[in-house]
This record gives sequence, C-alpha cells and structure tokens, in this order.
Amino acid sequence: MNPVTESVSTLNKHPQNTHGLRSTNNAARLSVSESESEAERLAQFLRANAPVTILTGAGISTASGIPDYRDENGNWKRKQPVQHQEFMQSLDVRRRYWARSLVGWPVMQNAAPNGAHLFIQTLEQQGVVHRVITQNVDRLHQKAGSERTIDLHGRADEVICMSCGERHNRHDWHQVCASLNPHFRNLQADVAPDGDADLEMDFSGFNVPDCQQCEGIMKPDVVFFGDNVPRPRVDECFEAIDQSRALLVIGSSLMVYSGFRFARHASVTGKPLAILTRGRTRADELATLQLSADIGNTLQHTVKYL
Repeated sequence: MNPVTESVSTLNKHPQNTHGLRSTNNAARLSVSESESEAERLAQFLRANAPVTILTGAGISTASGIPDYRDENGNWKRKQPVQHQEFMQSLDVRRRYWARSLVGWPVMQNAAPNGAHLFIQTLEQQGVVHRVITQNVDRLHQKAGSERTIDLHGRADEVICMSCGERHNRHDWHQVCASLNPHFRNLQADVAPDGDADLEMDFSGFNVPDCQQCEGIMKPDVVFFGDNVPRPRVDECFEAIDQSRALLVIGSSLMVYSGFRFARHASVTGKPLAILTRGRTRADELATLQLSADIGNTLQHTVKYL
C-alpha cells in the first residue's frame, strides 16, 4: 500500500478521530469527478515540483473542530479578535480574554489532527515536503508528527510573561485562572477561533493572575493582531521557500500580510505557487495552480495519484 494511502486509511479507522479525510454526504461539497480532477492536478504539481514548502491556514483545522475567522470571500465571520495593544494596555480587555478562554481553550487543547495534517506529515517523511509554515497556533501539525513546522504566529499552548519571559504550559495556567475564578468554571458558549468563545457578560469580577516571578502581564505565546511576527521567524520562512522548488498554500485566504508575503515571495522568485482552499484568496492572480475546492475531499483523492 502507498504510505500516504496507508496514513489516511489508518486515520479513517481510528475510533477516536472523527475528522478524517472520509467524504460524507453532508460534508462533501464536490462531486467525485470534480474531486478526482482537482486531486490529479494537485498530485501532478507535487510530482513536478518536489520538494515543496507548504503554508497552511485556518481552513486546514476546521475539520478538527476549530472554527476559522473568515468566510469563502475572505470577509470576517465575527468581530475581529483582540488587538495586541488593547490586551497590553487594558485590564478589562485581559479579563474578557482570559474569562472567554476558560470556555474556549479546552476545545483547541483537545483537538486532534485530521487527515490533512497526517497527509502533510507523510509527504514530509517521503521528502516531498521540505518545510511546513503554519499560520495556525493549534499545534496540530506537531500532533500529527510533523517535525519541520514553523509556527508563524506562535503557539497557543504556552503563556509567556511580557516582562521577564517566564513561560507556563497553558493548561496549568488555566488551572490557576479557574482556581481564582470558580464561578467561571462551568460556563458554556459557542467556540470561537484560537481558543476564544462567544461569551458576553460582566467580566469585571474576573481575577487575572500576574506573572508569579515579576508580577508582569501574562499573554499566550501567539502573535495577536496588530503585533509583528519576530524577524528571525520571518527570515526562517523565506529561507524555507528559497530552499524549496515551489510553495503550496492550503486553507488560507492569505488576507493577512504575514502570510501573503510568502506567496508573493514565491511568485517574485519564480517558484510555482499552488493554492488549495475553498473560496477566493489574496494571491489568486499569482497562483500557478488555483484549486477552490474542499481540502479533505481533494487530499483524499490526491493520494491515489502520488
């Protein structure tokens, strides 16, 4: 059996994972013939241009139960997420963030990688994928076994002191928050992206713990909107693309410049650019291959052509 096919087959049989690449009557939005056509084109791209670097966005993790920010037209589905300066300057904003996070974070913490993550990990093992750059902070590529992943926007499973750099596991940090705010433990709300929740109430009584070392502000180790990706990390991404023969974007509209610049870099340096996502993207005009298709269905069929 082809190792990629074996990876997907194993996932589909796993009793604890309900987010494999299996097509269902409700989830499959492409006909079999359309999926086959898109998959064959993607497989041809991979065969012709390996090794590739892959850039992933929120669309790759929705099958794992993690919501995304934008619709198929690239528009916001909900209010924009917390801004970096607001978080740093306002205790009220931090109270709201951490209270909602007590509700929303467990969903991200318990999310399992889906078939798309495993597909990429297998291609990485085979040498088809050189590096993975992810805009996501869910660590699902790492959970799937990928060892060459760059977390462009950081990682949500750790918190860091903005003054002294002290780090904590986010699960442990939430235990501290919950112990200080027992009346927030059992609240329920719809899950929002990146460990947030659609919870609106009076947060003024929420106790936000400070850094245990210096009493500084604790923040998830992620790049909030309005902040900058550390330059060494950006340079590492450019280097990954330069060392590859092509760039494949999966599940991102590329509306945020931090991701779009890599698609533009690939185009400017003459490297083929393929995009697999549902709906339009900011880089459609730059793409060598643009597949507006369901990620799960397309990758499920792609394995047959590799």
